[in-house]
Amino acid sequence: MHIAVVGLSHRTAPVEIRERLSIPEQTMEDSLQRLRADEQVIEASILSTCNRLEIYTLLRHPERGISAVGDFLSQQSGLAVEELRPHLFTFHHEEAVGHLLRVAAGLDSLVLGEGQILSQVKKMVRLGQEHRSVGPILNRLLNQAVSTGKRVRTETNLGTGAVSISSAAVELAQLKVGQARGRDELVPLDQEQVAVVGAGRMARLLLQHLQAKGCRGVVVLNRTVSRAEALAADFPTLPVQCRPLDDLDHCLSTCSLVFTSTGAEEPIITARRLEGLNRRSSLMLIDIGVPRNISADAAELPGVDSFDVDDLQEVVARNQEARREMAAEAEGLLAEESRLFLEWWDGLEAVPLVNRLRLQLEDIREQELQKALSRMGPDLSARERKVVEALSKGIINKILHTPVTKLRAPQPRQQRLASMGVLRDLFELHDDPPEA
Repeated sequence: MHIAVVGLSHRTAPVEIRERLSIPEQTMEDSLQRLRADEQVIEASILSTCNRLEIYTLLRHPERGISAVGDFLSQQSGLAVEELRPHLFTFHHEEAVGHLLRVAAGLDSLVLGEGQILSQVKKMVRLGQEHRSVGPILNRLLNQAVSTGKRVRTETNLGTGAVSISSAAVELAQLKVGQARGRDELVPLDQEQVAVVGAGRMARLLLQHLQAKGCRGVVVLNRTVSRAEALAADFPTLPVQCRPLDDLDHCLSTCSLVFTSTGAEEPIITARRLEGLNRRSSLMLIDIGVPRNISADAAELPGVDSFDVDDLQEVVARNQEARREMAAEAEGLLAEESRLFLEWWDGLEAVPLVNRLRLQLEDIREQELQKALSRMGPDLSARERKVVEALSKGIINKILHTPVTKLRAPQPRQQRLASMGVLRDLFELHDDPPEA
């Protein structure tokens, strides 16, 4: 068995590639089932966010398993494997474990130390369990990743003041508004007419940061107005107007700054839509949705500036250096957690041999038990037979306890292999062992 991760992220692929591989929650079950349908994939779990699509697997054979995952990604995106390959990364075993722990800790995020990724890893675990695509190996690894992410945030300074994609989007707006005024700095947004399209988690974070950056009022548009109203109720000191998505054209005509974060599969703002509007001022569009909510051609129109998640790098780079120093605190914890998992994994190497030994001892126990019962004659009661059988099983379990515990305990691999060799020779366990 072999642990591997195949994926792409903001580090390896532009948003136009990432959006083609985005897997929404409502189709996750089908995606996991298609992955598991290949005989090479024993267990599988998918992490899909605006900045990454990663597939964690337990494979029967490394090369054939990776090829199967590549075929899945090709089918999912509609791109040939050759087109995808330059954007994909593949990590095996120890590197795969380390990568997952870094992701959960926020060390691989666009915004170093961001907290939202941990909730997304938790969601990956939940969906894998609900759809029965993970087994004992990935279940342990994924849960350890969650606990590692929590540990990093409680035992280091990385989580202190950690920012998110939403806060970076607001800072990008501040920077671009400042640059439009001839100032290369973050400026307050008190003079902007602001709209937020969407009313989910990202929209909530947008409102929090807009309020903190001096915004005096926001229009929230959503397909379901009641959901927008429930969101607005959590910001009593920020004037929020809630409107249906049908009012989008009006907001695009009157607002100067529009953020989008919806689950739409196709762009909802396009150049064609904007061309038909009588806009009162210049318009800045900031899209943090993946797939994108704003088409690329919108930026080609005069008076329109359009940015997506890949443009956040400009503001992220400004505070990344200080956060790298904080990230150094987390590296030691990640190394320790990785070592703990790999020691547990190495202990599994002994399981087939232990199973072979158990079967051999069980055969001996069963034979000797039947001999003893036949000698005791027919007068033995059913209760007495059960007592004798339980006694024989208890002896076998006691005999096995110490060698099994020692073989599974954390230790150098060569030491474990030496112990396994002694056990094979002493009990003549040289046949092919059964699978665990």
